[in-house]
Amino acid sequence: MTAALGVFEGALAFIVEERRLLLEKTWEHLLLSGAAMAIALAIAVPLGVWLGHLHRGSFLAINVANIGRALPSLAVIAVGLGFLGFGFSNVLFALVIVALPPILTNAYVAVDEVEPAAVEAAKGMGMTPWQILRRVELPLALPLLFAGIRTAAVFVVATATIAAIAGGGGLGEILFNQAGYRTEGLVGAAIVVSLLALAADALFGALQRALTPPGLREKVPAFEPDVMGAGLAGAR
Repeated sequence: MTAALGVFEGALAFIVEERRLLLEKTWEHLLLSGAAMAIALAIAVPLGVWLGHLHRGSFLAINVANIGRALPSLAVIAVGLGFLGFGFSNVLFALVIVALPPILTNAYVAVDEVEPAAVEAAKGMGMTPWQILRRVELPLALPLLFAGIRTAAVFVVATATIAAIAGGGGLGEILFNQAGYRTEGLVGAAIVVSLLALAADALFGALQRALTPPGLREKVPAFEPDVMGAGLAGAR
């Protein structure tokens, strides 16, 4: 107990003493994570929302999610070395693969499972398919959609630590260098990564609340709900 407390105190001292190094590596970590999330969102959200609106493509959503979950990030990096080499691009590719499954799956299920009565009422009011998607389906789907985004953000921030093994920078350079930074440095960097993951979840949670109409706001889980079984089983 005393030894563990000493390591924790040493980690806090490392954070204070090496704050410039940590700020530099944190910035690299955030750039990598932010780029991966931006690309994953640009691909998965429009695709998942559109397929959910059409009530088609459950096979695609399920299999993309399963493949993405099954591929170890280290294996993706290893494959990427052949055509991307060492550095930022290779790790970015791996992190996008990590982020895609929860975002795509939740986007699809969130829109696909919007209450049919609400959609029929909108049709009865003369709304076009685009208006139904924008004014009815998306607002109702936001809680589940953002649950997937928040899960992906936490995964990406945590997994970005492996960037160090492929020359991608970030806080992993400290975590994978025990000889240089000792146990205190490793624990200090791990604390910073944990705080970044919590901050990412809180940021997207605040964005979700800001975008959700007041009447639909409700507390949603910070991590991805089990949509693979319950949601997609009833998908068309």
